[in-house]
Amino acid sequence: MTFVQVIDYETRRFDEMNALIDRWAEQSSGRRTATHTMIGQDREARNHYVDMVEFASYEEAMKNSHLPETDRMFQEMVALCEGMPKFMNLDVVRDEHLNKQLANRVFEEAAMVGNMSVLDECFATNYINHDASRAESTVVGRDAMKSDMETWRAAFDMTFEPTAQLAEGDMVTTVWNWTGVHKGSFMGVAPTGKTYYLSGSTTFRCLEGEIIEGWWHYNPGALQQQMGGTGSPYGT
Repeated sequence: MTFVQVIDYETRRFDEMNALIDRWAEQSSGRRTATHTMIGQDREARNHYVDMVEFASYEEAMKNSHLPETDRMFQEMVALCEGMPKFMNLDVVRDEHLNKQLANRVFEEAAMVGNMSVLDECFATNYINHDASRAESTVVGRDAMKSDMETWRAAFDMTFEPTAQLAEGDMVTTVWNWTGVHKGSFMGVAPTGKTYYLSGSTTFRCLEGEIIEGWWHYNPGALQQQMGGTGSPYGT
């Protein structure tokens, strides 16, 4: 279970605090178990800060606490604070990244199940699509995405298996393996009933609960080689 330690403190010497955290990160490299740190400053009380440090588990956090570098940092941190810092230890019981959910709906509900109405819910009307495999590598409009997906779905019963997913800021990148059972004409090749494979990645940029831009990276030549064809998915 993911574990988060919250440190609540006041300081008038944040520049020194920041430098202290940088030194700890450098000195504990290769030994620390923290996976993510974040510092927030109170907008109503500018000397009030909250640090959030994430660990894979409580046990990993305890390993981190026992590092000599961590003990030294704590002593120096106390000296920089106005009063004693307050600690809160949290087991994470719910962790959702809403932009990840948005991206996953595209793969799970639209691409694999065929619910095209999901695209209306997930993509902005002026969505910008970038696809290096196309002759026209940048296309504007949600309807173009629908058309592309319908072309692929008419040709394949397909699945996307995510192998990694990273969300940062307004961007979500999904690395995937694609499997398609060939059921309809594609790239000039009549249905074979065979199963084909691709791997690639998709990065979506999200704004206000919609996907506004996307980048698709994969090698259509690998699919062409498996199918024995020379065309492209878009007739170019």
